[in-house]
Amino acid sequence: MLRPPDYLTSADYVLVESTYGDRNHESPEDCKEKIENVIEDTIARNGVLLIASFAMERTQQLLYHLNDLVEHHRIPRVPVFIDSPLATHLTEVYEKYPQYYNKQAVAEIDSGDDIFNFPGLQFTSSSAESKKINEVPPPKIIIAGSGMSQGGRIVHHEVRYLSDPSTTLLMVGYQAAGTLGRRLAEGEKRVYILDQEVEVNAKIEKISGYSAHADQQYLMDWVRSFTKPGYANGDGRRGLKKVFVVQGEPEPAQTLASFIRDELGIEAVVPETGQMVELD
Repeated sequence: MLRPPDYLTSADYVLVESTYGDRNHESPEDCKEKIENVIEDTIARNGVLLIASFAMERTQQLLYHLNDLVEHHRIPRVPVFIDSPLATHLTEVYEKYPQYYNKQAVAEIDSGDDIFNFPGLQFTSSSAESKKINEVPPPKIIIAGSGMSQGGRIVHHEVRYLSDPSTTLLMVGYQAAGTLGRRLAEGEKRVYILDQEVEVNAKIEKISGYSAHADQQYLMDWVRSFTKPGYANGDGRRGLKKVFVVQGEPEPAQTLASFIRDELGIEAVVPETGQMVELD
């Protein structure tokens, strides 16, 4: 939905994250097709689709794809709730700055399309509105934070619906180790939520392509951009000396560092906690 970011071309040292350093995301079209399949499957089971989503970017990207699916009659019209005050306010901010969208999104807006709104969509800001979602019979879709099920309104819906086998829980962001979302993603069948033991009978689905974290290919392209000739103080050329691979679990971090060394011929290391490095 947003314009691609600009690339930098000159640096001595680079720190690069590695959350998805060992794998690639689905394409946007694959993401849209998968969420279409998840919705159709949930509706066929007359169930509830819970989507644990971060309020910024993830929710807006989901709305953008859902709007397209609804308007092109690829999914049935069912109630869709954005049960997050923050996501509601952030969506209003997104609507004010279309100059940051990519060409396709701009063209859709220019044609008169409201890319964040479609029949059946409801934003529930107050607690009272949130509670009324329970009164709406399935099938329905509930999008709420937090993205790792560590708080927010999603946990209240998970307490209510995870024990129902007709429910689907869709995860569209990274699930960090130790979070409830990670435990659910790994298939735990009994979890504690809000001090209640919940039996997990729901179907668990995951789509990584909605994550704001870059995948391996994107990270490699970003690091590769620094290998282009660049000027240092206007009096000569320099190349990238070293890459520090950070912000990732051990396996993806080490995998990305190996790729950088093998494919780009640049020294890449995964720093240890507390390690000190002297730069030339």
